[in-house]
Amino acid sequence: MASWRGTSNTVSKALGLIAEGILDEVSVEKLADRLGVGERHLRRLFLQHLGASPIAVAQTRRVLFAKQLLHETTMPMKDVAMASGFGSVRRFHEVFQKLFQRPPKALRRKSQANAGGIEEGVVLLLRYRPPYDWESMLQFLAQRAIPEVEVVENGKYYRTVEINRRTGSIEVFHHVKRQSIGVKILFPDVQAFPAIVARVRRLFDLGADIETIDSHLSGDPWLAPLVAKRPGLRAPGGWDGFELAIRAVLGQQIRVSAARRLAGELVARYGKRVSSEYIVHPALKRVFPKAERLAADDLTELGMPHSRRATLRAVAEASAANPNLFRPLGSIETTLQQLKRIRGIGEWTAQYIALRAIREMDAFPSTDIGLMRGAARLDAKAGNPLALLDRAEAWRPWRAYAAQHLWAAAPEKPFTERFAQ
Repeated sequence: MASWRGTSNTVSKALGLIAEGILDEVSVEKLADRLGVGERHLRRLFLQHLGASPIAVAQTRRVLFAKQLLHETTMPMKDVAMASGFGSVRRFHEVFQKLFQRPPKALRRKSQANAGGIEEGVVLLLRYRPPYDWESMLQFLAQRAIPEVEVVENGKYYRTVEINRRTGSIEVFHHVKRQSIGVKILFPDVQAFPAIVARVRRLFDLGADIETIDSHLSGDPWLAPLVAKRPGLRAPGGWDGFELAIRAVLGQQIRVSAARRLAGELVARYGKRVSSEYIVHPALKRVFPKAERLAADDLTELGMPHSRRATLRAVAEASAANPNLFRPLGSIETTLQQLKRIRGIGEWTAQYIALRAIREMDAFPSTDIGLMRGAARLDAKAGNPLALLDRAEAWRPWRAYAAQHLWAAAPEKPFTERFAQ
């Protein structure tokens, strides 16, 4: 599927939403409306690019996820059925019998035959298209890790998770030989597993056709040396749209270290504690607070200007009122317009949220100081927003990846000034 990414942005966005389970919530018509196209047109695009309807794609994803659980875990059949989105074990067996002419248990590898529970955590491998610059990804996440919510240690990433008011945690590691990112999930509800996996894939940008992207960016002699220096550099996503938006606001016009400290204060005051039985690392203690929690408080206890607190509340109120606020909405221009309607959200913050939370891969916060520094290091004339935007036209539709390379190339202290959380 990655080979056509960029030729049909609508299908790409639709697939991301399907992976997050949107068709379990709404109809194909509503999905199409969300993407700014008609239902018939969306179906035509799916047939053109995938040879299947949106519903068929969603069903195939359920089946493939179930097969992965059968192959890689010792989860009981009932848990596999529920985790992969089947309404019942009976339906699960019917689908597998129809597709594979044998029951699900026949697909379980002998080494996985003795079914066990999920108390110790379920480990899955998520493949990516190489190369993958794991070191740069971890560096990026480590510099922004919120105390009690995230930890980067010994080549692994840990964080707390809250889905449907239930909490747990994950551990993420790099499996080089298998060209995969491994994730250990310790969570009380198996039905949340697809959403957790989708978020891991988004955060670690596992769906990128990185060879195509690197090849495209290398066509510019300006960027070619940067791409050669860091092959497989990914554009990190956001674990949760609301969380990322709040982190972006906290990071406005201050250093990453200061924004990280403020985020830690926010979590300490408003974040819900996670039960110790669902913790994969002892330093993890709380989940990031939900929009409803922050919208209900005046946030005066946070050490920041009144205007910044007002923006935090405005983002929280907007997110509480519209749960789809940080999902793709038609074109990138429409997405940016919607974000900038929120009090205190300007062009830079909107572009950054679009890049990381909404995964608009052509988003480009051109006024970012880190970007301008990285650009100035390559060409002194390009160290201003207008010149940088002009140069960036050649990088479409992958400007987000170009931005990541420029941030990494910023002199002396990369990732340290006015680069949002």
